[in-house]
Amino acid sequence: MMYILLGLVALVVLLALRGLKIIRQAELMIVERLGKYHRTLQPGINIIWPFIDRPRQISWRMRVQSARGTLTRTINANTVDLREQVFDFPEQSVITADNVVIEVNGLLYYQITDARRAVYEVANLPMAIEKLAQTTLRNIIGEMELDTTLSSRDEINSKMRTVLDDATDKWGVKVNRVELQDISPPTTVVEAMEKQMKAERERRAVILEAEGVKASQVLRAQGERDAQIAVAEGDRRSRILRAEGEAQGLEVVRQALEGMDANAAQYQIARTYLETLSEIGSSGRGDKTVFLPFESANILGSLGSIRELLGNVPSAEGPTPPPIPR
Repeated sequence: MMYILLGLVALVVLLALRGLKIIRQAELMIVERLGKYHRTLQPGINIIWPFIDRPRQISWRMRVQSARGTLTRTINANTVDLREQVFDFPEQSVITADNVVIEVNGLLYYQITDARRAVYEVANLPMAIEKLAQTTLRNIIGEMELDTTLSSRDEINSKMRTVLDDATDKWGVKVNRVELQDISPPTTVVEAMEKQMKAERERRAVILEAEGVKASQVLRAQGERDAQIAVAEGDRRSRILRAEGEAQGLEVVRQALEGMDANAAQYQIARTYLETLSEIGSSGRGDKTVFLPFESANILGSLGSIRELLGNVPSAEGPTPPPIPR
């Protein structure tokens, strides 16, 4: 009797252990009753009927990169991980629109949002996502030329994320981000690109040097022009001031000669002639040559006018000379 009781206790404990399921946070468990989907167990303590309810066993295969190359790893679990997963899809050859073969690899970030569909809608979720990413990448890059592909990574990432997110929605998966890691053109194309880049830099250097010389010449020409303008402006101002001074002097003479039978202009002309003759006479020449203007009569007439203006002033050396005939 005691053995029967101990057996019943052991059976109850065994059933309790088999029927008690503890699910960790960020994980879900798919439970099938007699081979059919029954319910999804949430994180925490859950109780199921032993031998009737069984967790759905999940077996996923995926490729991983290692030091020995690309390996295929099989994941066996009875829970579905809801955390964001990082999938590194392997390097593959892609042909661009201008028939250039390039090697591309990248990263894909996805998250399971519906565990039931992730288990029942697709047989091998990681492998399905990998193949879908490869075909989508070939389609997108196949419509672009090499130069556009190298300079439009953000555009390629955005298109791939949109297409993959729409395609994996029926699997209960959300694709959060796609990042291309490397885009490797052939060696010949890389060498041609380097030569093109070098030629472009040399062209820019020549253009910059020519623009510098041009700017220097323009600045030099502008400086010379401004200097000439400044000299001409100074000369103009000097002549204006000199003419204004002479005009003021003539005005003073005119005011002094008011009421007399004399002309200020003639006075000024005669004075200028006398100064010129004085300079000629004191030039240091040893001969007795005297230079007189062609219109001597006018000069003498002007001197006579000055003589009449000043009047007969007695001289200390002798009698006053007769007036100069006009």
